[in-house]
Amino acid sequence: MLNMAEGLARLGALAAEPVVATLADAFAAAGFDLALVGGPVRDALLGRTTNDLDFTTNAEPDDILAIVKPIATAHWDIGRAFGTIGARVQGEQVEITTYRADSYDGVTRKPVVEFGDSIDGDLLRRDFTVNAMALQVPAVKLIDPTGGVEDLVAGRLRTPIDPAVSFGDDPLRMLRAARFSAQLGFDIDPDTLAAIEKLRETLKIVSPERVQGEIVRLMGTPDPVRGIRVLVDTGLIEEFLPEVSALRLEVDEHHHHKDVYEHSLTVVRQAIELEQTRNPGAAPDVPLRLAALLHDIGKPRTRKLEQGGGVSFHHHDVVGARMVRKRLQALRFDGETTDVVAKLVELHLRFFGYAEGAWTDSAVRRYVRDAGDVVERLHILVRADVTTRNRRKAARLASAYDDIERRIAELREQEELDSIRPELDGNRIQEILGIPPGREVGEAYRFLLDLRLDEGVIGADAAEQRLREWWAQSR
Repeated sequence: MLNMAEGLARLGALAAEPVVATLADAFAAAGFDLALVGGPVRDALLGRTTNDLDFTTNAEPDDILAIVKPIATAHWDIGRAFGTIGARVQGEQVEITTYRADSYDGVTRKPVVEFGDSIDGDLLRRDFTVNAMALQVPAVKLIDPTGGVEDLVAGRLRTPIDPAVSFGDDPLRMLRAARFSAQLGFDIDPDTLAAIEKLRETLKIVSPERVQGEIVRLMGTPDPVRGIRVLVDTGLIEEFLPEVSALRLEVDEHHHHKDVYEHSLTVVRQAIELEQTRNPGAAPDVPLRLAALLHDIGKPRTRKLEQGGGVSFHHHDVVGARMVRKRLQALRFDGETTDVVAKLVELHLRFFGYAEGAWTDSAVRRYVRDAGDVVERLHILVRADVTTRNRRKAARLASAYDDIERRIAELREQEELDSIRPELDGNRIQEILGIPPGREVGEAYRFLLDLRLDEGVIGADAAEQRLREWWAQSR
């Protein structure tokens, strides 16, 4: 619950910070207004850490540059066309933007930039009332023309103007509604939700890169599940990630199976808990969280109703990995993220055979080799994937995974498991067999790698002998 007395005290403290005070004095001396705007004001009122300092002013870009140059250690005008000047002042990075009164053409989400003449007009063009507040400095005056404080108290997200107009101007704001709901733990106003449902198809005019950016921000929040539910319930997710809503498989009265959608959301929450327990203080692991959300997206495509009431999803891991790769590429995710998420989805079932019977050292080595540099994330995903309410089964699976992690640690100590290589490299293979580079060298290399995985370190001489025997038998 927001305590206004405490919130106002925090605003006063924010205004007194060196970077804010320095800028406030400089703009006042030049005869211009200056105000902190948006997230810093909202977060200060809520008692949250403020990371970005955004300012708005009636000064135009040339005036802003003239004011900040003497007090900044660096400045840049890459956003000058949009009225934004960046600078580093008192060791802090800030952005200062001229009051805006943008209009939109209804075809793209890019605004026709127009400078405004009042701070109230500037605030009205922002996405939500809780982000449409400003702190005028150095006067320390809160400006709130749209009821943002009341919405903070109520824990509510609402657009400053008619949501149909706001989202029509910039459809990306619909995605931001889901993200802020997750980030702040706020409910979305019913009229705002209704507008998202009605206008969801307009998201098509937004570039995949911008959509991807909001997905990343959502998945990095403390409770992305809250935002995912908003996206699914409004149907907005159908416009960019329909595989998630497809997880809500139809329930057949004769074929009982776990609710895949709810299971996936539980896996996301459990993965976040494990991530934070194992890596306290680390930045949110967005690729891991995406893999947790998408690990079963191959199930709808592979679902088969069996005689006797059973349901099977054969090879949904492999199918799901292909689907993940295609979807993330369409959303312009970088190659590394796409590879990590696809690999985790493909491997997430590999462990479950272990619980049925202990693996050989060879199987453990292959598990680690196939996982490569995502093995620690795979540990988390596999553990998070256990959502059974059967305590005995859950305990058995947890014990089995404790055992496999213990064995991996032991094998690492014994033989540098993370960098398993054959005991003879490609050049040595060519020398021993008297063959040039080509397919046969690759086949020999794979034979030696399998030998290494199956039997561990046997020594270069023994490896050479086994290679010669294999070569003679294969001719």
